[in-house]
Order: sequence, then structure tokens, then C-alpha cells
Amino acid sequence: MIDLPSLFEICEPRRDVLAGRITESDFAADLAQVLRGDAPDEYKDPAKFFANTHPTRGLKTLLRNVCLRLTGNPEQVAAIFRLDTNYGGGKTHALIALTHAVRGLRAVPSPGEFIDPALLPTELVRIAAFDGENADPYNGRALGDGLKAYTPWGELAYALAGHDGYERVRQSDEKRIAPGSATLRELFGDEPTLILLDELSVYLRKAWAEDRTAGKHAAHQAGDQTTAFLTALFKAVESSPRAVVVYTLAIGKGGIATDAYSAENRFIAEKMEEYDSVSARKAALLDPTEEDETVKVLRRRLFARIDDNHAAPIIDAYRQSWEQYRELLPAGLNFTQQLEAFRAGFPLHPALIETLKEKTSTLLTFQRVRGMLRLLARTVHRLWQQRPPDACAIHLHHIDPGFEPIRQELVTRLNQSAFVPVIKADVAAVPGDQLALAQELDQQHYIGLPPYGSYVARTILLHTLAFHEDLKGIQRDPLRFTILSPRTDISFIDDAIRRFTQASFYLDDRASAPLRFMTEPNLVMLIRREEQRVRQNQDEIRSQLNDRIRQLFKGSSLICLPFAAGPYEIPDDDGEGRPYLIVLGYDAVEVRSDAVAVPDLVARMYQYKSANDDQFRQHRNNLVFLAIDAANRSDIWGKMAYRLALGNLRQPERRKDLTAPQQERLEGLYQQSEQALAVAIQQAYRHLFYPSKLRLEGAMLDLAHSVVDLPSASANPGDGQRQVVRVLQDNNKLRLPDDEPDSPTYIRDRTLLRKGRISTAALRAEFRRDPGLPMLVSDAVFVKGIRRGVEQGEYVYQYGDLLWGKGDPWAEIKIDEQAFVYTAGHAREQGIWPRSARKPKPDSEPPDIVYPPPPAIAPEPTKVNDPPTTDFIAEGVLKEALTQLWGQLRAREVAAIKTLELRVYHVTDGLRLLGLIAAIPRADKQLTLVASYTTTQGSEFRSEFSGAVADAQPIKDFLEPQLRAARERTLTATYLLTFNDGLSLAGDEPEKLTGQLSKGCSSEIYARTQGEEAV
Repeated sequence: MIDLPSLFEICEPRRDVLAGRITESDFAADLAQVLRGDAPDEYKDPAKFFANTHPTRGLKTLLRNVCLRLTGNPEQVAAIFRLDTNYGGGKTHALIALTHAVRGLRAVPSPGEFIDPALLPTELVRIAAFDGENADPYNGRALGDGLKAYTPWGELAYALAGHDGYERVRQSDEKRIAPGSATLRELFGDEPTLILLDELSVYLRKAWAEDRTAGKHAAHQAGDQTTAFLTALFKAVESSPRAVVVYTLAIGKGGIATDAYSAENRFIAEKMEEYDSVSARKAALLDPTEEDETVKVLRRRLFARIDDNHAAPIIDAYRQSWEQYRELLPAGLNFTQQLEAFRAGFPLHPALIETLKEKTSTLLTFQRVRGMLRLLARTVHRLWQQRPPDACAIHLHHIDPGFEPIRQELVTRLNQSAFVPVIKADVAAVPGDQLALAQELDQQHYIGLPPYGSYVARTILLHTLAFHEDLKGIQRDPLRFTILSPRTDISFIDDAIRRFTQASFYLDDRASAPLRFMTEPNLVMLIRREEQRVRQNQDEIRSQLNDRIRQLFKGSSLICLPFAAGPYEIPDDDGEGRPYLIVLGYDAVEVRSDAVAVPDLVARMYQYKSANDDQFRQHRNNLVFLAIDAANRSDIWGKMAYRLALGNLRQPERRKDLTAPQQERLEGLYQQSEQALAVAIQQAYRHLFYPSKLRLEGAMLDLAHSVVDLPSASANPGDGQRQVVRVLQDNNKLRLPDDEPDSPTYIRDRTLLRKGRISTAALRAEFRRDPGLPMLVSDAVFVKGIRRGVEQGEYVYQYGDLLWGKGDPWAEIKIDEQAFVYTAGHAREQGIWPRSARKPKPDSEPPDIVYPPPPAIAPEPTKVNDPPTTDFIAEGVLKEALTQLWGQLRAREVAAIKTLELRVYHVTDGLRLLGLIAAIPRADKQLTLVASYTTTQGSEFRSEFSGAVADAQPIKDFLEPQLRAARERTLTATYLLTFNDGLSLAGDEPEKLTGQLSKGCSSEIYARTQGEEAV
């Protein structure tokens, strides 16, 4: 801890402050009591009064000029003085000081602090005062001699001339009609006379009410007569050489009245300004306590001794802290001004004074200097009781609402009872109750440290207590500055801010709002509490989540089977022309992204069709499995609970308790939660297993794995099946009705059609059985493929007497056991086609042989334009094509190759290969790239690139987002690898290259190398 002088040694509070004996009467200055002699000693005794009074500029000016007028000194400047300041700003205090001063100040030890003693009156000064707080315009105020006064002029007349004086104005007093100036002049005589008018606004409020009771127009009666009286009084005073009047108005800076009697104060001020020769022109305007003097008044009243010399190192330590954390403090903060304010007001932190002056004082019930004194006196008493070791000065956070006198000051005196639940829940609980949030944070996270949680909560609370909405609250940077001291750690301050804002029940939770409390619970915490309640009913969450998953993955392309528990729940049939999408239960199967393997349940469902594993499944190429990612399982559960919580709060009986803005925000959150839940489910269900000869590494079955791309999943929330279909299409596994069919020769070589003849029904069944074939959605693509084979002369179709071959008119294709597809060669051999070569049909034909599905046989490479025998070519999925290519080369005993050409037509894989090929060592890499796309608005773009792979990255960065967003797109990427030392086929280098490239490409490619360049 920094070695600094102790705050509690260099500052000594006044005895009454230290003992906590200050009562309401100590703060409520009453002029009438002082004049009667029954006021508390702090006001009645001149010595005690001036000991607690700071000699402000306004007070010294007032005393001097009034005394000059009363003594007839030629240096006098005015006979009328108006004291302007907000309620509680020291007006009554100044009138009491004036009363003591004109009586001589003989008991005051140092009168020279306030006025030159030579200027004090030596003659008896008659003092007549009117105090609007004690006035009673309805019942009359008792004066003595059995008299009652109803007006200011009635009270002043009695104070100046006793019974006779009142009788002189009795008619005016009883009829509430102001007397003339000559009548008032008679009351003064030739003696020095001081007229004090305090709280005229309070009197006027009462008089207006009395007028309304009598059915009169308030402004025309009490208001106008008060104005007429002041006009007459000022004229009478000005014509009396040694008479002076001092009156008060609660008018702040800019002539604005902001206290509880603002309407009455404005009325008096405006009326005075209407008279050319009265008040505004001839009255001297004074503020007894100017803004920069407030802190000095507070210091004088609160402390008997302050050692400013020993305070210097403390203030300098603050400066060092501010300099050290400058970047975390308010950007526009002027440290020089703050240090000057600190020196002038020590031990009161400048942020403390600024908050009380600029925010708390805007409350109608807060009296500026008087209110500060009352609140700070209780704070000093509490602080000196506790003496916290981190206290280097008095901060805003030392105003502790956990201390009952301070709590009552805020709640009762300032009329902030609406914040009682806030204080109890978030700031400081009543002793014996459950701890407030800030107190819990202190116990859980800051044991042995300053109570950072309470410091944050108290500071936010004090910044919330302001009249104007735009003044309420504090941003994080000023909050740090307000709490930071040489003995507090800014990292703990930030930690407390973070923890408190995350858990507060009453903080304003709007994104743009400063840190401030609301009188109703914030929506975030209401939702959080409801979410905790919802989580206790896991069956409801599971039921709702399952329904949402079912809805999300249903679609027209695949038959969705959600939460299948075993093979027996999955039909082994044709699926009515659509493959099955099995969405595995999140409680049944989960897959780890860092260790992908075929789950046991998936393996059983794929192999078998019964629970006993004794019946093998035939239609394996008709199944797709979707499993959840282990890391995302809890996220969908949380998103579902959150949405249910929002739904509960939207119920009419709960919604009515929310404010209109909260209702609007709740509705927005509820709408957003639907999309958030859909996105979360799609991002969680990201592991796709599907039939393929390119099986997952380490798998014992013909199942491949692919990941549903997360950005793509969030692009169309609510249509999860669409994303599955997209991934299957990207992997060349699925054909939709509008897709182009596979080439006739490919279908011939990969099915039993290669034997020469097969029924269309059996051929269609091949697509549901063989994992090496694509999956077909409906029969449309299948029929289209047969028709193309006939049109290209590869097939001949026969159904009964119908024979359809190349060149014949279009015929309907039936999928039937009696409809057959022949290869063109087999049809020629059998004399079926062409028709001229047909053999006579025998009386009986042997039945067709139904062949069981044979093991997958790699198709022979498709030749393109009959290339020369020096070319080695393969087409297919990248891994498959390269495997075939290496087989061809090794079969021809080629030892090594010099070049390798890879042509990719798939948009995503064509660009994805760029980085993988660039990483291949000891090879020159060239790329020819042709891409085009049509935007959603119909604009077209085409680009070509030819050059080094290393130079193509900017092209890729540009094209990827454009192609992704395009309505239509095409791409041809041709990579040419030239191996500097040749690629040897003797070892496993080709297989390593295959494995490296297949990580980025799972679509079909065209691969070629030239035998003439073989080594």
C-alpha cells in the first residue's frame, strides 16, 4: 500500500459532525427564530455561527454595502438588495449573518474575515423581518398584543412600530391590499432600519391557495398586491437615507428558477422587472454563495481542522494515478483543473462535489448547500466511524446507503422512495435482510480488498438521482475516475463494473444507455430469472426443441426421420422416390470435431434393418445421417430455454407488468430468438454422414463425412434440409429433379447394365443400393439419363413391342420389371438393334437374371476426344480420379511424371484448391481460371486469369464472396503442376499428394498427365 499520510489524522471533523449529533434544526436556518432569540446555538450565538460560516465574496459584499447604507456612508451603492441563488444556496444564512453583523459582532473572534469592523453600525438598528415560511395568510400570524397579521406589510408594520404601527396598516392587512409608500415611510422614522424579506415565494404559494379558496383569481389578488407592496416598500426605503431592504429569490444561473417554488419565484422576478424604477434597475443583485465557493463552505462547516500541507502528497499521488491510467479515464478530462479543484476542496474529491452540484441538486427536494451539508455530514460521521484503509479522500462512493441516516436522507429527504427496491436488491440491503448484489460481490471476489462492488453500485446510484433524464447515469470512463485513488486498483474497478453490470437486476440494460438504475427491474434480468425457472422443466425444453428440430429439417427433397432410435425405425424401401434424412437425437449421438468417426448407431442403421442385426439393409444408398457436434449441444438447449422464457413473459398476465419500451423490446427479442434458435440448431447439427466409396478415414463401412458449412447454415435459418442438400450436391452425391444426369457411359460402367441388359426397375434400385452411385431425388433424373443414353446411341430401350433407339421419335420411359435397357453393343449382338438386324423372336425367352449388387468396381476412365495413347487421363471425385491415374501409370511401369494437370469445375472446390496446391513443394504451379457470374440484379461478370498460382490469391479473395452471392455462377480452374525433379511413382509420394489435395476438394475433376513426359 502506498505510504501516504492518513486522511483521518490530517482532517478533524467538527465535534457535532464527528459525533453524528447534527439535527435537522442545524441545517434549517430560521430567520424568525434568530430574531426572537430561540434559535439553536449554531444560529443564535454569533461566535458559533461565524465559526461555521465561510466568508464568501457575496456575503462580504452584502455585509459591507448594507452597513454603508445603515451608517449613511457616502460610499454606499444601493438601498435595495436582492439575493439570488437556488433553494438551499445560503440566502437565509446570509440574512442571519446580516442580522448578527448590524448588531455589532462583538463576540465574534475574527470579525475582520467578514467585514471591516470600522464599518459596523454603532447605533441601534431596527430590524424588521418577514419570513414567508412562518407566514399564515389564511389564519393570520400571531404578533403579540392579541394581534394577527395576514400579510408581509402587517408583520413588518408591527415589527417596526409595535401595536401603533400595525394599527396604521390594519385595514390594508385585513383586506390584503398593499399600503402606499408614504404610509410605509412613516413607519421607518429617522433611525437606521433594516428590512429583511425571506421566502416570499413560500408566502405567495400560500396566498394563492387562499385566493383560490375564496374564488378569486390568484395572480390578480395575492400576486398583484405583493408586487404593489414591494413597489411601495422600495420607494419608501429609497427615500429614507438610512433604511435598507434585503429580499431573497430562488433564482439560479441565467435567471432560471428551478426549486420547489419556481413558479412563484419567477412571478415575483418578472413582476419586478416590469417596473422601470423598481427592483431590477435599482436593486443590487448578489449571490451569497457562488458556484466556486460551495466547496469552501462545506469544508468550513464540516471540518474543524484540515492540514493542507500534509494533504499535498495525497493530492500528488492522485495526480500520478490519473497520469498512469490516462487512457482509461475520460478523454476530455482536464487534470490541471481537477487538481486545482482538489486542492481547494480537499478532502472532498472533485467528482463528489461535481455530482452533488450538477446532478443531485437538480432534484426539487435537494437544497444546494444545505442539502450537501446534510448528506456529507452523515457521510463524514460514517467514514470516521469505519476508517477504511483505502480512503485517501472522501469520494462519492463513501456516501453509503447501507447506513440508515444516509438511506433516509436519500429515500425520505430527497423523496426517492421509488429506489428503495433498487437499493435493497443491488446496492445495500437493510441489516438482517439478504445481501444486495454489490455486497455479495464484495464477499465473493474482494475479500481483504476495498469493497469494489459496493463502490461501483453506490456511485451509479448517486449518478442516477437527478431530475433531468439526460443527467442520469455515468459512463464507464468517468466511473473509473470517480472511484480511482492511490489505494484502489483500476483492474479491480473494471472487474467490479463487469460483474455488477452483468448481474444487476435494476440497471438500465439498453445498449446506448449509461450506467444508471431504473425503478423497475431491467428486462435482461427478468428474462434471466424466467430462463432459470424454465430450465427446471427439462421435459418442456426437450419437447419444444424436438418439435423445432423436426420442423427445421423437414423438406421436399429428403424424407426426414428425426430421432430414430434403431435400424427398425428406418424403412428399407424406395422412400417413394426420395432418400431418407435421419436426424440423430442429440441425447443419443454426438460427434467431436477433433475426432470424427462413424458413430455406432449410424453404423448399425446403415448395415441392418432390424434390431437383431440379422437382416442386412438393401437400400443403403438411400440414407443420410445428420449428427450434432458435441461442443454445440448445450447451445441449442440454452437457446430453446431462452425462447421459452421470452414466450412466457409475452403472456398477457406477465406482459402487463412491463413498461411500453420493455414490451416493445421483448417482442423484438422474441422475434430474433426464432432465427437465433434456428441458426444454433443448424450450426450444431453439422456432421453429415452419407454413403460413398470414398469412405471416412478409418471407417469400416462405405460412409463419408462432411461438415455443414456454418456461414451457409446461418444464411437460410429455418430451412435446415436445404443446407444438407447443398452439401450433398457439393460432394457430387445428390441429384435433384432439375439436375443433369450422369453420363450414360458412367451409368453403364457403374451398374449391372455393363452386362448388357437390365430392367429399368432393377437399374433404378441400383441407385438406392450402391454407395458408389449418386442419390436421386425422384425418378426424373433417372429417366432423363436413360433418354440421353438412347439419344446418344449408348442405350436401346424396350418395353413390350416398343423398341426405342437412336434416331427414333421420343418414347415414354417406364420404370418397370418389364421395361429393359440394353447397351448398344449388347443390342447389336442380340440382333435387337438396329431393327434391320433383328433376329426372329424365339417362342420363349429365358427369364432375366437378377444379379445381386456386386462389390464396387472402379469405373474405367472416360476418354475425352480419343486422346493419344501418350496421355493418361482420369475423371471422377478427386481422390478417386488420382487413385485411378496412379494405377494407370504404374500399370504402364512409368517411374515418374513431370507434369500433372487438374481441371475443376466446382466453384467452391476450384478456389479451395488454390491454397493446397500453393503449398506443394518442389513444383512450379500455374493456374488458368475462367469464372463468370450473374448477380441477383441480372448484371453479368466474366474474368480470366492465367499465371502463377502465387499471384492468384487476390483473384480468389475477390471472387469467393461474389460467386457466393451470385444468382448463377460458373468456374473452370485448370491447375498445371510441373515437378522440378519429377514426381516418383515408386514410393507413396503420389498418395500423399492425393491426401493433401482431397482435403480441399471432394468434387469431380479431370486429371491428365502426358506419357511422353514420363521418366
